[in-house]
Amino acid sequence: MHWILFFAALLFVSAESCIAQVTTRKFDFRAERLANAIHVDVQNKYSDKTGFGFEPEARIICKLEVDDCWNSEPFYFSVALPEGNYKVTITFGDKDAPTSTVVKAELRRLMLERVDTAKGSFVTRSFIVNIRRPEISTGGEVKLKDREKSSEKWAWDDKLTLEFNGSHPNVSAIEIEKVDVPTVFLLGDSTVCDQPNEPYASWGQMLTRFFGDKVAIANNAESGESLRSSFGARRLDKVLSQMKQGDYLLIQYAHNDEKEKGDGVGAFTTFKASLKQFIEAARKKGGTPILITPMHRRTFDAAGKITNSHGDYPEAVRQAAKEENVAFIDLTAMSKDLYEALGPEKSGALFKSGDGTHHTNYGAYELAKCIVQAIRDQKLPLAKYLIKDLPKFDAKKPDDLAAVAIPASPAFNETKPLGN
Repeated sequence: MHWILFFAALLFVSAESCIAQVTTRKFDFRAERLANAIHVDVQNKYSDKTGFGFEPEARIICKLEVDDCWNSEPFYFSVALPEGNYKVTITFGDKDAPTSTVVKAELRRLMLERVDTAKGSFVTRSFIVNIRRPEISTGGEVKLKDREKSSEKWAWDDKLTLEFNGSHPNVSAIEIEKVDVPTVFLLGDSTVCDQPNEPYASWGQMLTRFFGDKVAIANNAESGESLRSSFGARRLDKVLSQMKQGDYLLIQYAHNDEKEKGDGVGAFTTFKASLKQFIEAARKKGGTPILITPMHRRTFDAAGKITNSHGDYPEAVRQAAKEENVAFIDLTAMSKDLYEALGPEKSGALFKSGDGTHHTNYGAYELAKCIVQAIRDQKLPLAKYLIKDLPKFDAKKPDDLAAVAIPASPAFNETKPLGN
């Protein structure tokens, strides 16, 4: 009897191993099926049993045509996958109509800003998506906040979720392949993390749009976090457990650190010491740390100039970068230029109404462009992974609001993110 149990267990382990070793999955939404692809139609709703399908949260009807799947409203498609980095290649196009699609991944990470096809035309585009679980390979797990188990659950679950948005969102075929590429890890607060709901957004979930398909962006930032609370929640441990030689770590804190109180707590004491701790830890794993000063809050004076609401904290970041000889991006200075270029009234479009800290899609997109331009201006090694032919961005000459046409995702919640 024990031999039967042994072989049964062996078969179970083998099945689990096979799932873990799957490196490529193909899905075909067309009538003419691709070789080795799973055919998908409107009936394929996501379930743990099948491990793929359309998400019911989209609350739309996806109409299957002879060549593609499309709808006039956003829809979601998910695939169960192990933790890791995946190259996603999507074929867009419709035999009978033009299409226009914006693709986001997981929690509203902007992957493809806009893909247009003429009637009868088909194109393919590729990008890299990082997916993760709370478990840490070296032991334990990330201490998730309640919101990370509810509105942010897609950031930590066991599947890859793609959002198809735009004026005529469309998908014809999807190929997903596990890849070994450099990873850019992000750690920070609510101004960095993947915000789950409209009308909020952060630069971290816009940064993905500006990088090509040879690097992954792994956003481990979270609302309400300071350096010390992030360390306590084991977010740094999670990053370090996955970091390898050639990876990067972008670090931007201060909004919540500056509110911490206690004996000896301050910008040039505990905050700077924690920054150096993160730098040292990343370097030991072969990663390249990059410090980023916090963007300003929307605090204009009577003369239309931004006032500093961060005290000594931006300077502490500058000092830590200089003392540890690491690259740093002065988002404090660039955000000042950006906000003042628009002025006290028009700059409101960068922020959620009534909130001088958290940004809209427009604000997050412009801040991401600031970071990208700084990477280019400083000729950092990370610049080689940026998409080609990016126009130069000047924070003193921001994009017109109408030109940043990022369609809203279906998830909407006015509840303010943690932190300020």
